[in-house]
Amino acid sequence: MIMLLESNELDIEAMGKLAKGEALALRVRQFIGNDIAQKLGDKILFQGFDKYANAPSIGRIGMAFYEAENQPPRIADYFESAYENIDELRKRCFPYFSPIDLLRCKLDETWLPGAQLETLYGRKMYVGLSRVIKPGVRFLAHHDIFAKDAPDSFKARSLQTQIAANVYLTMPSEGGAVQIWDRELTPEEFDGMRGDSYGIDPEILGDPDLEICPEPGDLVLFNSRRMHAVTPGSDDLRLSLSCFIGYRGDASPLSFWS
Repeated sequence: MIMLLESNELDIEAMGKLAKGEALALRVRQFIGNDIAQKLGDKILFQGFDKYANAPSIGRIGMAFYEAENQPPRIADYFESAYENIDELRKRCFPYFSPIDLLRCKLDETWLPGAQLETLYGRKMYVGLSRVIKPGVRFLAHHDIFAKDAPDSFKARSLQTQIAANVYLTMPSEGGAVQIWDRELTPEEFDGMRGDSYGIDPEILGDPDLEICPEPGDLVLFNSRRMHAVTPGSDDLRLSLSCFIGYRGDASPLSFWS
């Protein structure tokens, strides 16, 4: 397996290798310009942010489906706020474009079957989570598995690969690196190791197989079912815009959600 593919544009061939498990991660340098990234970061952060319900050390704008924890009232809240949260990111980015919209358009234009918003339970999902990590905070090792978040959904179980996509807007001068292990834990193994926490201490997993320190404007994609974590930053907030990309084979459209 190739540990890391790098390019200066979103290359669909590289995307295919990532989706098929031939590469661990893909880094697109300057997916948006560094100057635009910094301006977007200032605009998004100026209006404040909330905290994850189940990971209070991490800030966010929008609601991740993961937070619903398969509880009907929370699932209802997620869908009822989906369009409002998508629109909120666009408003915060104005007069600039939303990098998540750019990612969606580029993949829809270049992936032959197209790309579209994921639907679940007959409703369109939210996309475009803004994630904020304060200096000194470590993002614990974890995995993201759609079928675990929606265990009763055939659509969630039908994914062949779940790709995490992150566009970085602000970064600390040191730290804030993405750590990825070429290792999958079953949901049962992971839940047993994490206890009441959202993740596990990365030290338990040993040295990561790959560590990427993004720069503002970079896009990083990787298989979210692999264990991954973020190292503490030395200063400044670490702000990224994130979503998942679902792959169900070369003949099927890609799908997006957060």
